[in-house]
Amino acid sequence: MRKPVIAGNWKMFKTIGESVNTAVSLKPLVSNANHCEVVIAPVFTSLKSVADRLEGSNVKVAAQDVSDQLKFGAHTGEISGDMLKDAGCSHAIIGHSERRAMYGDSDAFINRKLRAALHFGLTPILCCGETLDERDAGKAEQVVSDQLENDLTGLTADEVAKIIIAYEPVWAIGTGRTATPEQAQQMHAYIRSWLSGKFGAGLADGLRILYGGSVKPENIAELMNAPDIDGALVGGASLEAESFARIVHYNG
Repeated sequence: MRKPVIAGNWKMFKTIGESVNTAVSLKPLVSNANHCEVVIAPVFTSLKSVADRLEGSNVKVAAQDVSDQLKFGAHTGEISGDMLKDAGCSHAIIGHSERRAMYGDSDAFINRKLRAALHFGLTPILCCGETLDERDAGKAEQVVSDQLENDLTGLTADEVAKIIIAYEPVWAIGTGRTATPEQAQQMHAYIRSWLSGKFGAGLADGLRILYGGSVKPENIAELMNAPDIDGALVGGASLEAESFARIVHYNG
């Protein structure tokens, strides 16, 4: 059985105080959520404060990115995996479409970040997904498989088994548009099939694949009914504790 993961990506929102207040409000609302793993990803400046306030709870903390570097050094602006672990992180989001599109994160760079996250014992949440033009051109599956092929190149099956994949159609992120459950399930099934062909059916059956893209309390239950959707990477709807808690409790 694949235990679902509901992760909230707070992007560049919330000061330290606001982050702590939201985390503290969220903690009792999801304390009995034993059916899934709960993860939130505040901004870098809030990670330690949030992690400290969540210590002992069932809410885990993720970084929104990680350096590809394995050693301390002259890498201005970068934050390494061991620093993130030291701040209380257990997960790291890697390859988000905003990083790919706005900041030039290439597949080769993402591959190095995955290796670094794994090296330091972080659980990577690897994002992949196509643009609207790519979907309309009938290239959605090819784009996603190319991303996965390049992002996972050189990794062993044991390493890949430690990764969580998040399918996030770029055209559905922050737009209010959501892939239909049928569209999402089709791509999730394709990803699982691709993983099976590349790394074996056992790995593919056990690896968790999340959906990301305008996930809300109103659509989470229908998405989670799809057999290959193992959770969600939530954006805007994760910024308020009550809204995110409703998503966590998708099963009623």
